[in-house]
Amino acid sequence: MKKLVFDIINKLQIPEITYADVRFTSTDEQVIYFEKGVLKHLGSDYDSAALGIRVLVNGCWGFAGTTILSNASIEKAIKKAILNAKIGSKFRREPASYKKLKSVNESYFYVPEEDPFLMDDKFKIDYHEKIAKKLVGNEKIVHSFVYTVFYRQYKVYANSEGTFVDSLVYDTMPMIYVLASDGKETMCRTWPGHMNGRRGGFEVVRKAKLEENSEKIIKEAIDLLDAPRIEEERADIIIGGGHLALQLHESAGHATEADRIFGKEISYAGKTFIKPKMLENFQYGSEKVNIYSDSLNKMGMGFHPVDDEGTPGATVDIVKNGILVNQQTSQECAALLGVQPSSNMMASYADDIPLIRMTNFCLAPGKGSLQDLIKSTKHGYYIDFTKTWSIDDNRNNFQFTTEIGWKIENGEITGIVKEPTYYGITPEFWGACDGICGEEEWEFHGTFHCGKGEPGQSMHLSHGVAPARFKNIVCNVKA
Repeated sequence: MKKLVFDIINKLQIPEITYADVRFTSTDEQVIYFEKGVLKHLGSDYDSAALGIRVLVNGCWGFAGTTILSNASIEKAIKKAILNAKIGSKFRREPASYKKLKSVNESYFYVPEEDPFLMDDKFKIDYHEKIAKKLVGNEKIVHSFVYTVFYRQYKVYANSEGTFVDSLVYDTMPMIYVLASDGKETMCRTWPGHMNGRRGGFEVVRKAKLEENSEKIIKEAIDLLDAPRIEEERADIIIGGGHLALQLHESAGHATEADRIFGKEISYAGKTFIKPKMLENFQYGSEKVNIYSDSLNKMGMGFHPVDDEGTPGATVDIVKNGILVNQQTSQECAALLGVQPSSNMMASYADDIPLIRMTNFCLAPGKGSLQDLIKSTKHGYYIDFTKTWSIDDNRNNFQFTTEIGWKIENGEITGIVKEPTYYGITPEFWGACDGICGEEEWEFHGTFHCGKGEPGQSMHLSHGVAPARFKNIVCNVKA
């Protein structure tokens, strides 16, 4: 496929095209799903191939994708991409700017400890069945499931400026779930939570310790049935890494995707409260809050040598000591904001058009352990594991509920609470952050399901976070 991509990029070296790039992806995926102890789904999709062609003509981008790799289909896609650009240019007020980039020639092949696509299916089924059987048998557990998604993608990328990169990555997403009922209400527990995607192969399943945590989440789900809810209108809360990853994702990640500033997501996933004039002077959080986009960390699912428009991987500060300093950008949006492109243009598959997407979007660690943070909390709650959430289309006003919380009194855990819920306004919430755990608590959490674009795309990405404390947060809106 490298030769195919090379040949296509050469065909695009014509005077009317200012810039061109070509992407090829071949994707493998397997899903194993047990429900209530029984195998319900075993699905595999191998060698799903796609090709995408993007050109800049007359100051406008044109794109075409195909899953048919015949000569006729490829020629049709080339002509369609050029035509789309020419037609689109008639409706642009200003031509799209493009800055010549340094060319990159590199191969990157992630090697998992255990390649799930080379393993026997029976072994993987038996492994999951053993876990599934541990989730059933208790009369108060009325529903349960265990699943894992295995993913592998090979990509070839080339552009008209000499960049030629191929890469192979593996991602895995395992989870267990139980639902307890006492006939009056239900309570659920998951493990390792909903931000459960990780870079790697079958070793990710082993490291998640699903079987070892089965009895723990069963007990917690049942105990939650009789647990109290938070009664205070405001309290200090410590948010565990799994849920804080989602909080970061929704109220900082999506909010700082620069295409939203210019109205490109209004009809689907919303806008952002951020305006260009806020850069370098807006107080996004407390001085302890440092947020950055990092496509160079190979441990996260957002790693890449170049993004899908050829910008080399980069680490870019978004919030520095609480001040909003940058955005996640494309070449075009970076020029409009007067900043350097951040290497955040990505697509799920080659026949999808690249969009500004989070890669490894991280909250920098502070100091100390989770136990230290709990000990320094006089009164509050430690909460984790996302249950429900909502946020307005400006990424500003939000509400989050987690599955479980632990009450803290005088620096000690004294019991559990059910469905801890908190409310906030994005800059006020991040401004209330007065403590972030250190590197020993910092780790990647990720998702396969970050949705964006029309037609919709689901992106794999990671968030590096450590548990953090937020002071005087609204956690009970009383009628």
